[in-house]
Amino acid sequence: MNPNPTPRIVARVASTEAQHRLIDAGVAPVLARLYAGRGIDDAGALSRDLARLLPPQPMKGIADAARLLADAIESGARLCVIADYDCDGATACAVALRGLRLLGARADRIDYLVPNRFEHGYGLSVPIVELAAEHPRLGRPDWLITVDSGIASVDGVNAARALGMRVIVTDHHLAGERLPDADAIVNPNQPGCPFASRHLAGVGVAFYLLLAVRAELRARDPASAAARAPLQSLLDLVAVGTIADLVPLDENNRRLVAAGLQRIRAGRAHAGLRSLLHVAGRDEQRTTSADLGFALGPRINAAGRLADISLGIECLLSDDESRAHELAVALDAINRERRGIERTMREQALAALDGLEALPASRDAFVLYQPQWHEGLVGLVASRIKDRVHRPVVALAPSAGDAALLRGSGRSIPGVHLRDALDWIDKKAAGLLLRFGGHAMAAGLTIRAQHVEDFTALFERAVQAFADPACFARSLLTDGPLEPASIDLSLVACLDAEVWGQAFPPPLFHDEFVVARQAVVGERHLRVELRTRCGRRLDAIAFGRTEPLASRSQVAYRLVRDDYRGVATARLVIEAAEAIDDE
Repeated sequence: MNPNPTPRIVARVASTEAQHRLIDAGVAPVLARLYAGRGIDDAGALSRDLARLLPPQPMKGIADAARLLADAIESGARLCVIADYDCDGATACAVALRGLRLLGARADRIDYLVPNRFEHGYGLSVPIVELAAEHPRLGRPDWLITVDSGIASVDGVNAARALGMRVIVTDHHLAGERLPDADAIVNPNQPGCPFASRHLAGVGVAFYLLLAVRAELRARDPASAAARAPLQSLLDLVAVGTIADLVPLDENNRRLVAAGLQRIRAGRAHAGLRSLLHVAGRDEQRTTSADLGFALGPRINAAGRLADISLGIECLLSDDESRAHELAVALDAINRERRGIERTMREQALAALDGLEALPASRDAFVLYQPQWHEGLVGLVASRIKDRVHRPVVALAPSAGDAALLRGSGRSIPGVHLRDALDWIDKKAAGLLLRFGGHAMAAGLTIRAQHVEDFTALFERAVQAFADPACFARSLLTDGPLEPASIDLSLVACLDAEVWGQAFPPPLFHDEFVVARQAVVGERHLRVELRTRCGRRLDAIAFGRTEPLASRSQVAYRLVRDDYRGVATARLVIEAAEAIDDE
């Protein structure tokens, strides 16, 4: 089955007027073209000055939450942070704990709990509330503070209040029809919130709450230590969680990530992040936003997918270098195990796709299920297959707690809002989805095993109802050609210094080349020597490709620094190629 032909290489449109304005403001011409192609027309949007962060005050509920937390800190109340089991949740937990301590919370009066995805479900569930009520260090906490979860935890909040615990919800996920009866809710995506950026990650919301608490404590006592709490020291953690959660990098998020990267490159990251960079083989001084997403994020996430995310949280909380390194090594080992299991699941999913050749190529969505799959990895499988078929994909696996239930994770493409599609299914077939939630591009769900076929049919219908057919025509947007003479290490360094990510994609260029030489290396990759129109020869590699390129090809590529055998060079990584018709 091949519903996803080779993408058409298309140069994105970059406003000439915007480029001129940026260049006049001192932006390098190549960067001006990249920024203009991503909708930037004012150099002020590129400022990394933290004074230009959006202020926290407009966020609905944040003033009440700050006042309640300030009171709790001053009274010595027992605080328990309830985390989520992914990288955003882990970093949000570490930010909340470190930040509240900086603001004066007593170390012996604050701790955390995190759900085990295989036992407790997601968010502030009733089982987690019951565990919190008998916390081994805190006894029964006075306050539960959710991070990266809670907006859908109606039953959990009610259970907490019934047991005498008060609740502050901090989250960024979309709200359902009913909000929990918490003492305060801080979520830029809750109804009626006027905050100008709805794209904060869970860790970003937690950081903003800390800013508001500091402002509240500063108003009460400008001379206090809390009034001067160095919350900027947490921005390395904020950057990792923001990139790893794939939230759109709007101006505010780019500013947060840029500040975090600056701390990491300056050697001021927390011990856990430094250790994770070391075990991943990354250079701390040249850390990029891609390193946060592809080196740090997966290692932290792996603990929550296969074991207990507490291992990742403890790594982020440790200030002891040797302990942080020990935990980072353990996380790296779990990630290696994760990659092996995921590879097997992905191969099984691709085999299932190959078995669907009798189905029409116009199929708009896919639901994949294997009884032996690991529920902690279905999101990764859905993401890989989505990239392969360029269609929304849901992958399902049996729940570890109840084999009659299936836990699913979905990934979508631009133009299909996944959570809205699931909401449509829920309204069409009440009770089919036992639980669901998420974002436009990613969502989770739980169904009964007996309802796989019903869900598959409805998911296809839902995608058809929400999708513009044009979104299925895959194209690869690039930033056009580069002058061959400009391709060097200084350009690579310039590009790597910027912040790229979701909705602000990293630079991708394309041009016509003559393929001077090519050979398969490592059995899975194609090493290529390209010749430009002016005769310059450039080294390139196409990872995961063994099919040779045409002698004349239009090549879409990104630039990377290659330190092979201790010699640094600029190399092209080929993302796609089209044969050029000699006629």
